[in-house]
Parts: sequence; C-alpha cells; structure tokens
Amino acid sequence: MKYLAAYLLLTVGGNAAPSAKDITALLATVGIEAESERIETLIAQLAGKDINELIAEGTSKLASVPSGGAAAAAAPAAGAAAAEEKKEEKKEEAKEESDDDMGF
Repeated sequence: MKYLAAYLLLTVGGNAAPSAKDITALLATVGIEAESERIETLIAQLAGKDINELIAEGTSKLASVPSGGAAAAAAPAAGAAAAEEKKEEKKEEAKEESDDDMGF
C-alpha cells in the first residue's frame, strides 16, 4: 500500500510515470526502506494505464459493495465504548471529591 501511495503522490505532483528510483527516493524521505521487487511489480502492473481511469473503475466497483451491516454493527459498539468512558470519568471525579474533603 505504501508503494501505491508513493506512486499516487508522485503522479499528483506532476510525474506522469514515476520510476522505481522516484518511488524509492520518496519513501526514503520519510524513513521507509523500499523493496525493489514490490516496486517493480507495481510499475509493471500500472504501465500504460491512466491512473485516473483506474481510480474511477475502482470507485464504481466499491459502489456495488454492500456496507449497511457494518455501519449498523459499529454503532452499538461505539455507544458501549462511550458509556464505559462516562463510567470511568464518574469514578475519577468521585476520587477527586474525596481529596477535597480531606483538605488537600
């Protein structure tokens, strides 16, 4: 994923066909050691293709993926997490109040 992200950043920056050297240099600026095999595979798979068309094609494929169940399942989990945080906050407040009673 980091190689694709670097490739996309380079194309957005004006480099229509980033080379392996370009990707390696970009990743090195943030301290990532690049694997040349993976970069070469990425470049081979994207050779001769318009990145904007690939993104549009991928977006249309994702539009057909059902996602209603995941959002519904995530909502109760988020609510439970918020309730636990409130309980912890109340306990902490109670401890602080007891300190005030002791004259601290």
